[in-house]
Amino acid sequence: MAQVSLVNVNKIYPGNVQAVFDANLSIEKREFIVLVGPSGCGKTTLLRMIAGLEDISTGKIHIGDKVVNDIPPKDRDIAMVFQNYALYPHMTVFENMAFALKLRKYPKDEINKRVNEAAEILDIKKYLDRKPKELSGGQRQRVALGRAIVRKPLVFLFDEPLSNLDAKLRVQMRTEIKKLHQRLQATIVYVTHDQTEALTMGDRIVVLKDGVIQQVADPLTLYEKPVNKFVASFIGSPPMNFLDGQIVKMDGKLFFQSGPFRVRVVDAMVPKVAPFENKELTLGIRSEDIYDKLFASISAPDNTIRATCEVVEPMGAEAFLYLRCGHNQFIARVSGHIHPSVNQDLDLVFDMGQAHFFDKATEKAILHV
Repeated sequence: MAQVSLVNVNKIYPGNVQAVFDANLSIEKREFIVLVGPSGCGKTTLLRMIAGLEDISTGKIHIGDKVVNDIPPKDRDIAMVFQNYALYPHMTVFENMAFALKLRKYPKDEINKRVNEAAEILDIKKYLDRKPKELSGGQRQRVALGRAIVRKPLVFLFDEPLSNLDAKLRVQMRTEIKKLHQRLQATIVYVTHDQTEALTMGDRIVVLKDGVIQQVADPLTLYEKPVNKFVASFIGSPPMNFLDGQIVKMDGKLFFQSGPFRVRVVDAMVPKVAPFENKELTLGIRSEDIYDKLFASISAPDNTIRATCEVVEPMGAEAFLYLRCGHNQFIARVSGHIHPSVNQDLDLVFDMGQAHFFDKATEKAILHV
């Protein structure tokens, strides 16, 4: 398995339309890395440049110890799995999986061995004589994976491979692909627009916006220490709550205030937030860090606010409460046993030790110590 690195990679289309800006990324051997972001952010373009399906405008791409800018896709020793499976309908499962090996004139015994090994791993051995139209979506996706596995490439590239599957099957296939990575110890670059897929599958995640890499980190770091407001909003479900307001000083303490909403800045964050006294900034807080006062395990009178519950979304073991305090709206994730009435006022405790602050002008995080 090979390391992949991108050095100052740009992609500019005719008409001076730039899709990727100065991408720098190092993917380690055997790493499962996920490119994630909204539609049009450049993630598929990056993947296609690694594959050789898109030309690089400037910069270099290395696979192993080779610069592959001018090497055609077939000679890069990569295997790609597409969203639409790309199976030949007139061929059996065995023939689809063996096709690339036959083109490379592998011996028949070696082809049989590799196809059967891959079919065993993917649990599709009993379907080898069937044609794609006789398979379910999940089974077709396994065949597409098998066709990549038999190649034993340096790098696997996945382009939103689960987008065509229903929700239950997507969860199952996420697990299967992760198990496959652990078994093959392969280098995998995986593109998705689904942040849940990214968080559950990636060793590291690359978050992109408008062709620019915003942050590269492991899932927990992305969730707990986003570098800017975009990453904080994109990673996590429901998204992080954001409230615009001011830092004010009262009785020697710093508070974040936005209309009737006022919470105290915890001592550990004061050194970072103090320079913003009497200035505008944005408070960010996750829904699970807001508690109903009646059930809160922490007592924080300075961080307790009254809000009106406008909508309740029961989710089984938990519930999402859509709340309003003045002009501020936010979501709290609470136990499914809590059933407030619509328009009921609730006292809520904000765990400010888990709060994030963002510069309103640059949207960069004001990192807490």
